[in-house]
Amino acid sequence: MAAGINIQAAWAGASGCRTCGIRQMALFADLQESDFALIHVPIDELRLSAGAPVYHLGDQGTALYTLRSGMIKLVQSLPDGSQRIVRLRRPGDTLGLEVLLTLPYEHDAVVVQDAVLCRLPLEVVTRLQRETPRLHTQLMRRWHQAVREADEWLTGLSTGNARGRVARLLLHLAETGGSNEISDLFTREDLGAILGITTETASRTIAEFRRASLLETLGRNHFRCNLDGLRQVADQL
Repeated sequence: MAAGINIQAAWAGASGCRTCGIRQMALFADLQESDFALIHVPIDELRLSAGAPVYHLGDQGTALYTLRSGMIKLVQSLPDGSQRIVRLRRPGDTLGLEVLLTLPYEHDAVVVQDAVLCRLPLEVVTRLQRETPRLHTQLMRRWHQAVREADEWLTGLSTGNARGRVARLLLHLAETGGSNEISDLFTREDLGAILGITTETASRTIAEFRRASLLETLGRNHFRCNLDGLRQVADQL
């Protein structure tokens, strides 16, 4: 499931590592070649299938993760036993920043779309943070991004009626993917857990959007969005 990455080879672009994304990873984006000499613990590549856990809520974490491909959902359990998806992680995002404060993981991290991740041991990140300001700057950017996305999630996907919430989520998925198409729409259960609506409401709203030509089916779990129409629904009070 996991394979070690040779950092120096990845930096040099050796034939076996030409496709490795470590040089473009968001967290390591600013590092210089000399900084990689500070890394003495292997960084593992993880390939996980949809539905697999990355880590669990309450576990004492020993690593951060950078997502190279796929999608991860961060899930919290509510007192009534239900679950709420509180954030989605896309390629380039960092997961598990809370372990830098010696806190346990604050979510269940679960793969939504088959994923490739880099597992960054805590000791590697803390040493780089201590010895090079370049990583420290990237970590501050990651913290700020997480706070900003939490604000956007709360205001955009947790307020208003169900139609508006679904429209804003579809717009978010399409626009962050850089297209008007969504190639892997969530299950209706996940839609409900993201938006704080029932599964039945999520299914009914998606069906309504398809009838209204706001969402066109192109194939199995593959859709084209009418972005202008969805923006009108999203903007309605």
